[in-house]
Amino acid sequence: MSANDQSDRANPQAPWRFASTRWSLVAAAGQGTSPEAQEALAILCQVYWYPLYAYARRRLTKVEDAQDLTQEFFAQLVEKDYLQAADPKRGKFRSFLLTAFKNFLAKEHDRGQAQKRGGGRRFLPLDFQAGETRYHLEPSDHATPESLYERRWALTLLEQALALLRQEFTNTGKRQLFESLKGTLTGDGSTEPYSQIADKLGMSEQAIKVAVHRLRQRYKELLREEIAQTVTSDDEIDDELRDLFNAVRGTKS
Repeated sequence: MSANDQSDRANPQAPWRFASTRWSLVAAAGQGTSPEAQEALAILCQVYWYPLYAYARRRLTKVEDAQDLTQEFFAQLVEKDYLQAADPKRGKFRSFLLTAFKNFLAKEHDRGQAQKRGGGRRFLPLDFQAGETRYHLEPSDHATPESLYERRWALTLLEQALALLRQEFTNTGKRQLFESLKGTLTGDGSTEPYSQIADKLGMSEQAIKVAVHRLRQRYKELLREEIAQTVTSDDEIDDELRDLFNAVRGTKS
C-alpha cells in the first residue's frame, strides 16, 4: 500500500478521488501504462488473484495447470500484454480480469496443453499453497467456475474491508473491542450478548451499542472504498455492492 493510500486510510473523512483509484489509473493508462498504473495493477492483482485461481481450479483438471496458467497470466498482465483491453467503458476490474483470463486460457489451449507455462517468472508472489487450502474449503456443489469466481471476488472484498477495519482498531489500541464485536459484521454467531461484552471490557451496555453502530458504519465505508478501487466511477459502486451480496447469497442480480 502506498503512502497516499495509508494517509487516506488513516483519515475516515478522506474523499474518494476516482481519478487516482487503482483501477481508474490502469484503465486510463491504456497502452501507455505509467509506473503508477503498473504499481496500481500489481496491488490489485496481489489482492484479488485468488478468485481467478479458484476459477481455474474449478475449470481445469490438473492443479499444476491451474497454478502455472494463473502465474503466467499475471506475469503477462503486469508486463502490459493485456492492458490494451483495459477499456474504461468496461468499468469494473472484476469484469476485465475474468474476460482477459478466459481469452488467455483459450490461447494457451490452442498452443497445446502439454507445453510448460510460466517459465519460472514470478512477478507476483502468489501463495498457491494457501490458495489450495482455501480452495478445498470451497462449497463442493456444482457451481460453475464463473459463479465461484463471483462469490470468491465478493468474499475477498468483504475480507479486505474487515482486515482494514481490524488494523484501524489495532492502531488505536482497541483490538480487543474489535474482536469482541466483529461477529456483528460477519454474522457467524460468535458475538456474545452485549451485557457480557460490556462486563468483560469494563464498559456500559449502552457504550457497546454505540460502538457496534460505529463499527458497522465504518465497515460500510471501508467496503465502499475497496469497491471504489475496482471500478471507474462513483455510479458503479452501488451496482457492484448489490452484485457482491447477490454473489455471496448465490442469487442473480
